[in-house]
Amino acid sequence: MKNKAKLSVYILAYNEEEKIADCVKSATWADEVVVIDSHSTDKTAKIAQSLGAKVVQVDFEGFGKIRMAGIEHTQYSWILSIDADERFTKEARAEVEKIINSEEAKDAYYIPRRNLFMGKKIRFCGWYPNYRQPQLFRRGKMTYEAKDLVHEDYNVKGSKGYLSNSIVQIPFLDLSEILQKMDRYSELGSGKLLSKQKKCPSKLNIFLRSLWAFVRIYFFRLGVLDGWPGFVIAFSNMEGTFYRYAKYREQQRIEHDK
Repeated sequence: MKNKAKLSVYILAYNEEEKIADCVKSATWADEVVVIDSHSTDKTAKIAQSLGAKVVQVDFEGFGKIRMAGIEHTQYSWILSIDADERFTKEARAEVEKIINSEEAKDAYYIPRRNLFMGKKIRFCGWYPNYRQPQLFRRGKMTYEAKDLVHEDYNVKGSKGYLSNSIVQIPFLDLSEILQKMDRYSELGSGKLLSKQKKCPSKLNIFLRSLWAFVRIYFFRLGVLDGWPGFVIAFSNMEGTFYRYAKYREQQRIEHDK
């Protein structure tokens, strides 16, 4: 009889004391749960440890490197990566268990994510199925670009598939968290542009890119049908785009003046 395949789950976290408990609890069915914490200043690590997760402290030097650290600190043949704002559903768990024990399993799988925001399931805005990198993969089949600070590139050596059942994501608890993440991600995004020596757009181009970010999400991706949450999502993406390129212009000026 074939031995049951073992699964490692790694969770990326930083100052997520309000979310980490639900995330870890939803993953305890796996054979191993590892929280990759970047020296949180709140109770994130303590809460995760109290729920049986292994906590590893890793300096944050970009999402590419920290995801590679997640792989490094797990031990089993199948790996599943989630973030602190994501939770497994019973349906997704059952599908994952079936896949990793199947002889026909592919090497990596994208997982659909059902986003909850402002107390509502977001149906549009490009937020469903909202795939990111493959989150379930065989050890040795998935790598990330370590140099990428954010929106990290990845490489899969082998076949890819898609889960049918979604996990749940709660990206923002409130509007204050949107502002905090927008500041952090725009900073990382501008740093990524600087590292790749991308041509800095003009002020008009920055304005038009930002406006297009709103129009694309609110109208073309039907965010208007998600009501007020859809408007907030589109508007925050417009702001995030603006500040990413505005900070890039600022960083280029600082580099030029040195």
